[in-house]
Amino acid sequence: MSPKARGRYSEHDVEHYDRPRRHTRPRTKERPTYDDAVDGVVITVDRGRFTLLVGDHRVMAMKARPLGRKGVVVGDRVRVVGDTSGETGTLARIVEVRERVTTLRRTADDDDPVERVIVSNAEQLVVVTALADPEPQPRLIDRALVAAYDAGMQPLLCMTKSDLADPETLLVTYRSLGVPWVVTQRGGDIGALRERLRGRTSVLVGSSGVGKSTLVNALVPDARREVGVVNAVTGRGRHTSTSAYMLPLPEGDGWIVDTPGIRSFGLAHVQPEHLIEAFPDLDEMTEDCPRGCTHGDDEPECGLDEAVADGQADPERVSSFRRLLAARSEPLY
Repeated sequence: MSPKARGRYSEHDVEHYDRPRRHTRPRTKERPTYDDAVDGVVITVDRGRFTLLVGDHRVMAMKARPLGRKGVVVGDRVRVVGDTSGETGTLARIVEVRERVTTLRRTADDDDPVERVIVSNAEQLVVVTALADPEPQPRLIDRALVAAYDAGMQPLLCMTKSDLADPETLLVTYRSLGVPWVVTQRGGDIGALRERLRGRTSVLVGSSGVGKSTLVNALVPDARREVGVVNAVTGRGRHTSTSAYMLPLPEGDGWIVDTPGIRSFGLAHVQPEHLIEAFPDLDEMTEDCPRGCTHGDDEPECGLDEAVADGQADPERVSSFRRLLAARSEPLY
């Protein structure tokens, strides 16, 4: 001990022997069990506040501190404690996020390593595209399909405004992939779409102005989603949905999730070997591919090329798969 310290403390002072300690409560490994927690589902997220459906009423909630940085997204099945009455001014706490069955992800850009979860626990991705006004964007459709296959979700192509253009022009591009499709027009019958949504949780994605909100209002009459128009100069629609919102279909026939209009769909998180697993017939033809083969057009000795040459694979289907594979890195515009 230095002479200065010896002058400050006597042999009877605690500081003579020990350093000063922070006055904090001792940590414990015991955690609350939350036996009184109730189940809920997240239907929308807004600036750190979560609207849940608990039973048959809505509850406002926040995320409990023990969850840390764990994200909570629309579609999550959660456990909640606190005031779950749903009365004005009440706030519950989300204490657990149950394991997700599916996770729809995207990155902001293709070189962005940060994945953003859009929706969880959905079974079907409905890619909504207008046949005209605005014009279809095949590359955006391709990227959405890749995201669906990567998430293990069933894709559905929904073509709107068929009164303005022939759907066959677009269908020839996707028929070989086996993507199911429906066609709608303004003011027309949506029975075919409703049947495809029945009993499922479906996410609607598409660029602004394609008619997503119009479809949502037709499917759920009391949804009152704002409908936008397409700019005559740019050919693009304006954003009318500002956040993802989960809505129950009438008579308990399923759920739909309306999402904001997208203008990009980064796929930096998608790996080629995962994508081809969504096409079992093609996947089995790549068993003898060289290690590291991405199954793209420029890969030497790719099993897909051999399968086409031997007549075992449909050339159009292989070409369509490779187009999806290329969509992971090709610029959108």
